[in-house]
Amino acid sequence: MKLKFWGVRGSIPSPGEKTVRYGGNTTCIEIRTDANELIILDGGTGIFPLAQTLLKELPVKAHIFNTHSHWDHIQGLPFFIPIFIPGNTIRLYAAFDPISGEGAERIMNVQLQYSFFPVREAEMKSRFEYVALMPNEAVEVGAAKITPILLSHPVVNLGYRIDCNGKSVFFTGDHEPHFNIYDAGDDEYAEYQALIEEQRQSILDAIRGVDVIVADCAYTIEEYPAKKGWGHGTFDSSIQLAKDAGAKILYCTHHEPTRSDDDLERVFAEALARQAGISEGLDIRLAKEGAELVL
Repeated sequence: MKLKFWGVRGSIPSPGEKTVRYGGNTTCIEIRTDANELIILDGGTGIFPLAQTLLKELPVKAHIFNTHSHWDHIQGLPFFIPIFIPGNTIRLYAAFDPISGEGAERIMNVQLQYSFFPVREAEMKSRFEYVALMPNEAVEVGAAKITPILLSHPVVNLGYRIDCNGKSVFFTGDHEPHFNIYDAGDDEYAEYQALIEEQRQSILDAIRGVDVIVADCAYTIEEYPAKKGWGHGTFDSSIQLAKDAGAKILYCTHHEPTRSDDDLERVFAEALARQAGISEGLDIRLAKEGAELVL
């Protein structure tokens, strides 16, 4: 498998001279199987520059796996040029939402309205298919098996484990470690804590032994208390997750949009120093637009 980052910022695009080194586009990751099947994780603004490269290899068959429907993970999809070109086949995979009763189709239904975009959904010329996913029910793309894993976020968020020919990658999308909503003295505390431990163990069981984890590291531990409940992790929580799962490489992503490249490197270095005691044997990297990894 080959992995390439096209967008690594979170929440909102942040272009400018202070984000040139790591990039200002929001979440998008390209994965190619050994047979060159195209898997795309999330459709943030990074999917637009990816689309430009795909115009050289038409017709395209793309499998886009959406983690969740927040803007920074879908806002590039209307600009994914292959959807408007006949002969291409695009499959958009996303969670079934029990609240709305809809699945992947809602992502495009909402965006491709004249109120928000000048081109309607009916004007897509590619063969465009929607696939609703359920947690832990794997789908196959060629030799790759993609397993959706329910994570912790204010909306339904599916992380994806991709296994292909003995190699594996796991992408969290947005994920905040589960926390107890009760105080230690409350009657409900112990029961809720047991549920949290069960959820954490379920996630670890699903991702154990993965080669690469790409994880939401939006905040520092100092920033997190003011952001608790917003659905994002910290450098420290993601390092712990990768270590507990036995991963070989951790890419920290979903970079806070107000953080300059210099500040990003500074807080990353601080986290590495703080976690030096547990991170031995784990290769920890900052995700960067254009960075590639071959497994």
